[in-house]
Amino acid sequence: MPNKAFALLAPVAVALFAASPALAAPNVVATIKPLHSLVAGVMDGVGTPELLIEGAASPHGFSLRPSDAGKLEGADLVFWIGEDLETFLDGPLETLSANATKVEMMDIEGMTILELREGGLFEAHSHEEHAHEEDHDDHGHEHEDDNEGHNHEHGDAHIWLDPDNARLMVAAIADALITADPENAQTYNTNGQAIVARLDALQDEVDARIAPARGKPYFVFHDAYHAFEQSFDIEAAGSFTVNPEIAPGAGRLTEIRSVVEQQGAACLFAEPQFSPQVIQTIAEGTGARIGTLDPLGADIADGPELYFTLIETMASNLIDCLAD
Repeated sequence: MPNKAFALLAPVAVALFAASPALAAPNVVATIKPLHSLVAGVMDGVGTPELLIEGAASPHGFSLRPSDAGKLEGADLVFWIGEDLETFLDGPLETLSANATKVEMMDIEGMTILELREGGLFEAHSHEEHAHEEDHDDHGHEHEDDNEGHNHEHGDAHIWLDPDNARLMVAAIADALITADPENAQTYNTNGQAIVARLDALQDEVDARIAPARGKPYFVFHDAYHAFEQSFDIEAAGSFTVNPEIAPGAGRLTEIRSVVEQQGAACLFAEPQFSPQVIQTIAEGTGARIGTLDPLGADIADGPELYFTLIETMASNLIDCLAD
């Protein structure tokens, strides 16, 4: 697959940058683990970025701690997905990171941003849990920040799950780092090219491996996987909740179970960031298996390898549950 996402620096420019002694790396913050992984890969050999949302925490309901505020205050560069995902950053980026360069991945030219799916169990505007969201949003309280950017003005924010988008992200990351830290331009450029080559190979490998799982009906906890599905030609039949912070009510559970049975769903996928109880309740008596899909890599060690392990693990979990 030809790489169109990563522009080489001019050799003369690289030589000029390389001729200067390397200085300390800029202070860099990345919000979510997959984005942090790509940033860490580009910075490899120069420095290590700070991760804002650690462990199994979800950006959908994240609240800044004093230590998180300190990371943002000390940042020279902040990489984030965008206001449709990290809604809690709308104010803090302007105050805590006022002097930092902020790079929003959803603003990158050429980024594929899919529309939110509606119809069937992807209806986003008619279910009781969504009405519950709106009740809370009217008061401007914390649930507005917990809401998965549910204004959804810009589409599906889970853009990193498409390796084509990841290539664009790597190019933007390298460009921002080179601008902020030209003394280390050659390293950023070389690392970026290596990551893009690995993304090409990863996409080809997963595309071949996932073939046996195509065409099997399955359901996901919330609609976080559209970018992955479109990239690898495999599509969920629906999702169980609009806002992953709010469990579906009894009426919604009855509706979901009915559709799961009608479609003969092979698998229902939970997420490690949220309680699996809803999935277990729906699966009872349907014959559907329960699997796990994780869009963030909660259980994967932070660092440059996380992104590649994340995509490989998602493919493996889909195959294991669907390809029997």
